[in-house]
Amino acid sequence: MKKLVLSLSVLSLLFAGCSEDNDETTTVKTPVVGEITGDITTNTNYVYGNYTLKGIVKIKSGATVTIEAGSKITATLADGTVDALVVENGGKLIINGTAAEPVVLTESSQTPGSWGGIIMYGDAPIVAVGGLTTATSEDGLAKPYGGTNATHNGGTLRYVRVEYAGKKITDGTSEMNGFSFYSVGSGTILENLVAYKGADDGFEFYGGTVNLTNAISYGNFDDSFDWQDGWQGQLNSNWFAYQTGTGNFGMEIECKNNNNAFWPKVANITLRRAAGTLTENNAAEYDAIQFKNQGNGEYSNVLIDGYSNPSAVAVRIQDANTNNNQVNASKIKLTNVKINGTTPQFGGTTTVTSVVFPTGQYTISTTSTGASLTNGAWSTVNGATLLQ
Repeated sequence: MKKLVLSLSVLSLLFAGCSEDNDETTTVKTPVVGEITGDITTNTNYVYGNYTLKGIVKIKSGATVTIEAGSKITATLADGTVDALVVENGGKLIINGTAAEPVVLTESSQTPGSWGGIIMYGDAPIVAVGGLTTATSEDGLAKPYGGTNATHNGGTLRYVRVEYAGKKITDGTSEMNGFSFYSVGSGTILENLVAYKGADDGFEFYGGTVNLTNAISYGNFDDSFDWQDGWQGQLNSNWFAYQTGTGNFGMEIECKNNNNAFWPKVANITLRRAAGTLTENNAAEYDAIQFKNQGNGEYSNVLIDGYSNPSAVAVRIQDANTNNNQVNASKIKLTNVKINGTTPQFGGTTTVTSVVFPTGQYTISTTSTGASLTNGAWSTVNGATLLQ
């Protein structure tokens, strides 16, 4: 009888990977614990961790701050400080979160209006009151903004959620939002961002050329999306607003009374309002979209749902100048608009008795789908999806 002899090396090959314990290990990341405070003047990397935000943190010109995916940054209203994360012109904030591991900036008491959110400054073009090219911020910091650098780069924000922001400063006139972008340029990347339950606007643009894609504004007290000073981002898409509890306009659009020949473009928009939602301070600001003070723009694949106030319309033209110079001159274009329910398509005010869009500038559709977003940890709070 012939014997079969196998070397140890051959046996090891035959049985490789067949052990009961396959030697696979899972690396469990342990978050560091730390504090973010003061002016940041040099390049700084915050590894995965849980951080306390203390005061108004300013990323100064020449400094780049990087925050690792999955990190959580918490402000605290009770300590009496005004908290915000500010990127000054020339500074950069790099946050590359993921759908499964977003970076969350929140507040410990979960009280809307507890802190100032993320504020970014650049030197991209603006058109301020009187056609001026510079202005002073309204966030209580009184910083100048505006310039000529259309491609300004303030960094990258991907998969970032800001919760309970929208701080109102004690003078009663200065306000912060979830995200505030002052003359931010097109070199800045803004993708998959969430503004959750703030006491002012979810997202506000003060001029500039930056673009925003895949955005959720949920439960913010004032407007879901707001801009002024001639913001003219051209590559915006997939904006989702859900107003609940308290909320004003889905989108508030203005240009500081400057008649202009440029405008932003946004594709794939959902504006949804939950039953029983009231306006802030009982203001007559219950429409899905409002154009005023020469605001304009091009908007496509728009889904509007739930704007059931008896006086609400889908699109409001607030003043005669906007109607004459923007609507009648074909500088406002809304195509493939779908309205669920009986909300009227558009309307004016006591000073705008007739709104008639030129042919092709306002079209309706029964198949418009609005924003298209994929749910994940980035869009889930306390186990509930924000994409309602």
